[in-house]
Amino acid sequence: MTAFTESRRAVVAGNAATDTGHVLTRELRPIARDPFTLIFSLVQPLVFLGLFAPLLIGQSGASTAETLAWFVPGTLVMIVLFGTGATGSNLQYEMMTGSHERTLVAPLARSSLLVGRALKEIAPIIVQSLVIVAIAWPFGFAPHLAGMLVGLVLLAVFGVGLGSLSYALALATKDREWLFWGVQQTLIFPLLILSGMLLPLDAAPGWMRAVSAVNPINWVVQAERALFAGQFGNTVVLWGIVSALALAALGLWVGIRGIRRSN
Repeated sequence: MTAFTESRRAVVAGNAATDTGHVLTRELRPIARDPFTLIFSLVQPLVFLGLFAPLLIGQSGASTAETLAWFVPGTLVMIVLFGTGATGSNLQYEMMTGSHERTLVAPLARSSLLVGRALKEIAPIIVQSLVIVAIAWPFGFAPHLAGMLVGLVLLAVFGVGLGSLSYALALATKDREWLFWGVQQTLIFPLLILSGMLLPLDAAPGWMRAVSAVNPINWVVQAERALFAGQFGNTVVLWGIVSALALAALGLWVGIRGIRRSN
């Protein structure tokens, strides 16, 4: 009986992995057909990079290279925050048009419908991050190569978690598009400001520093800065990894639970 149960679990796990691959392929096709949408979505981060970086240079008196070493990693986290944080709207559109109902009755593991979508977020994150790094490079931004690679992996894990939470929010709000965007916008901007990705929080009020200390995005931002500088031994790297993994685990758990209950 035990052997049969273990064999059955292995088959189910294999089917779920295969189904996840099918969903991932389906979700990546629109990106492959129109890759320029990834570039156009970089307008907002580039505006922040072009306007905030000169302000920081003027206020801090640091060199352009030093300012970019501080600001660019935060911009990459911003890409993930705005991009994957809003991706649940795509699922919400599918629910409103009836497309999601057809996928629910397909012979696919329910969990794969969420995990495949979440893993899809990795491709835009990597491509957009490399574009930002390439644009900043001629202006003196010189990241540590190994640290940058680890940083991109960390961003991917963070994006999977945030994307899963966005899909879970879409499943919870269903066809109430106003509610999805209301909750999303209410959460995104405080998390952005209290992460220190745009401006340093050293001179912020005590309550802001206290809140930022428990903001997981703050630790991801600090970890990215340390990794891009090649500071692997910095304790913020450990805290950033823990924060990203915890967010990914929470997002996948909430998202899978939500899609299994979807009807």
